[in-house]
Amino acid sequence: MQERRKSKRSPMQSTLVMKRVDNNITDEVAIDINDVSKSGIGFNCDEILQIGTIYEAYLTIWTKEVLHAFVQIVRIEMKDAGYAYGASFVGLPEMDASRIEVYQTVNE
Repeated sequence: MQERRKSKRSPMQSTLVMKRVDNNITDEVAIDINDVSKSGIGFNCDEILQIGTIYEAYLTIWTKEVLHAFVQIVRIEMKDAGYAYGASFVGLPEMDASRIEVYQTVNE
């Protein structure tokens, strides 16, 4: 299978809380991140999320800083213990994307 990702992915151990932003209901969902790139994240979650839905996310990165971002669900895969999701960042500031790239460079 040919790799179609535009940005390199790196593993990251972190948890974040996501809030759905397209309705007046605030649903907080805890997730476990598998990998992250400057364009998106892969994560596991027990809850069912919908493709195309945008969530507000607070991502704690390796430096213990918190990145405030919006992510859109683009992929769902059913797993034995929940679901695996892929999400792309929506409007992530270039400075925050650069922090992710620096982390990847340091880890190599």
